[in-house]
Amino acid sequence: MSAVERPQHPTSVQDAWGRSLTSLRVSVTDRCNLRCQYCMPEEEYVWLPRETLLTFEELVVLTNLFTLQGVDKVRITGGEPLLRKNLPAFIAMLRQNSRIQDIAITTNGVLLAEQGQDLFDAGLHRVTVSLDTLKPERFKALTRRDTLSQVFEGIESVTKMGFVGLKLDTVAMKGYNDDELIPLIEYGKRVNGEVRFIEYMDVGGANDWSPDKVLSRKEILTELGRYYGEIEPVVEMSSAPAQRFRLSDGTIFGIISSTTVPFCSTCDRSRLTADGMWYLCLYAKSGLDLRKLLRSGRSDEDIQSIIQSVWRVRKDRGAEERKELEHQSGRRGRYIEIDRLRQDPHLEMHARGG
Repeated sequence: MSAVERPQHPTSVQDAWGRSLTSLRVSVTDRCNLRCQYCMPEEEYVWLPRETLLTFEELVVLTNLFTLQGVDKVRITGGEPLLRKNLPAFIAMLRQNSRIQDIAITTNGVLLAEQGQDLFDAGLHRVTVSLDTLKPERFKALTRRDTLSQVFEGIESVTKMGFVGLKLDTVAMKGYNDDELIPLIEYGKRVNGEVRFIEYMDVGGANDWSPDKVLSRKEILTELGRYYGEIEPVVEMSSAPAQRFRLSDGTIFGIISSTTVPFCSTCDRSRLTADGMWYLCLYAKSGLDLRKLLRSGRSDEDIQSIIQSVWRVRKDRGAEERKELEHQSGRRGRYIEIDRLRQDPHLEMHARGG
């Protein structure tokens, strides 16, 4: 573990590497209305059984227990979270907890124009929209759906609804959208959204990841520098996954370089699936079944104590370990075989919020 100064939270439980438990990603569904090649390339999957999904009341109970351990940032994820019915009611329930300082959502944007105002009125703070291309035919080839116009409509309605801090997440891939870095930055300027380029990650197993498809942070900065000139890093104390940069005109963008420059040393995030499995790392192959504890009648105090004890011994650094494979063997190989994915749907990223 590299010696990196970590943001400390005064009341949060610390893991074995001194990382605070401050950020929780809560998945509300494993379903999605797109079939992106880097995430869900197959048309059909083994879905989480409906009867195992936590109710909003159960998700709130667990989230509240996490906030007692220091969590003050909650991100709603999926699958596609806007597919979960009555989602504004869940947001309103979370807002009743004064310990939560920030509630955000990550969405593909297809249903955002339709539902965004209700989410804002319920108290949602921020929106992040996944946007990998500005080209309709390219979008259709990537997602197997022809809904880019709906995504644009959703993005362009965000500011009108009252949201601030819009982010646009782009998975940068060689041979796919590496020619759209500048157009995406310019689009972000127009809609007042901060673009974050994400290196293509070898998570899950159904995708066809290879290192040749990874557009690295270094390459992204080089390409943008040729067009915009000097780019300077934004110096800030943060455990956020993106390293942020500033163009000469003041435009801010970010790069999440999980593949080539992992940031495990400052990772304060864990993930709760829609059926109550708690994962300490995006790359984790096993988790803790909090649904079982909750529905078996264990007291809040017992569950809170278990959460605390599990986090305290956390040593997960999945992205760094994957990176080390390159030095040891020269290749990473497939992270999880497809047959195993079909046996355990939790192992794919659409079940745990990416």
